[in-house]
Amino acid sequence: MYTKEEKSHLRKAFWTAFGQYMQPLLSADGNKVNWINYKTGVKNIYFRCSAEQRLSYIAIEINHPDEGIRELFFEQFTEFKTLFHNLMGEEWQWEPRIQDAYGRSCAMIYKELHDVNVFNKERWPEVISFLKPRLVLLDEFWVDIRDTFDALK
Repeated sequence: MYTKEEKSHLRKAFWTAFGQYMQPLLSADGNKVNWINYKTGVKNIYFRCSAEQRLSYIAIEINHPDEGIRELFFEQFTEFKTLFHNLMGEEWQWEPRIQDAYGRSCAMIYKELHDVNVFNKERWPEVISFLKPRLVLLDEFWVDIRDTFDALK
């Protein structure tokens, strides 16, 4: 079992390694991007990546505090569901009402990878191979549709 400090150190090391691995990649519109802290440019819409002890996931998180606006944003994403799945080449989970890591209500579109452990460095390539292509494709998807959300700001 790892101590709290060891876990913190391993998480930080993983995200540093992932960031260095992603750094040379430009966004779909040719700009330099901070892949670890991806900015959608629309308040309350985030791309989240997580790597923990039992699973890793990547998600679009809509956490607007106004439930009606959150539902409107989620409905807008569902308008692009076919495009999204065709681009990703796989099905993702679509949850209009779920709780985020802090217990707040949000909507999420996500894909999980089970049975991985970020605290085991030997599993890092598997987690990186899961996150990297999906994050790049999320960026490509977002570049195509973000104007729709700009109009809703």
